Amino acid sequence: MGCFHLNGNKIITTSGGGMLISDDREMIEKARYLSTQARVNVPHYEHTEVGYNYRMSNVLAGIGRGQLAVLDERVSARRKVFELYKNRLADFECLEWMPEPEGDFSNRWLTAVRLNPNKTRVTPEEMIFRLSNFNIEARNLWKPMHLQPLFSGSKYFVDGDRDFCQGLFNSGLCLPSASSMNQEQICFVIDKIKHILSSSV
Repeated sequence: MGCFHLNGNKIITTSGGGMLISDDREMIEKARYLSTQARVNVPHYEHTEVGYNYRMSNVLAGIGRGQLAVLDERVSARRKVFELYKNRLADFECLEWMPEPEGDFSNRWLTAVRLNPNKTRVTPEEMIFRLSNFNIEARNLWKPMHLQPLFSGSKYFVDGDRDFCQGLFNSGLCLPSASSMNQEQICFVIDKIKHILSSSV
């Protein structure tokens, strides 16, 4: 099965919810059944297992389906945003970009970059703060699950994974990546990043 998140910040959106795909009809029918409160198909309300109210309205589903027509165009725009950042900031060895393994094709939903702490004194927090002075929003990478208070002390995380994920969280940030950004806007962000990195050498 494949799962697609269609929140408002995604490449195509239904404002919330998502999409489930599979070529296994039995699994899809089970998912439909569970998403409609696991109601047994009888004239009265009857439940033999726990279900959920995860249905998307037909209107929102229609909005999502309509946007499938522009999906390739939006993915192409996101990939161009990423390439512009990467190419125009290539002189800064402290910036490490998300690789695209051979044979894979990333939609580049978000341009994420790592500030190698061995090659720059600029931290993600400093970059985010200084970019905000130019009305540019950047954010930290997502906080790893094992650092979330909810999962503190969990035995289900491998130490090596913990270190790797925490390292990314401590050194990475997300840059503006909207499909609607034009080249002038992206270059404005790039110029400010260059200024911040150059002034901190």
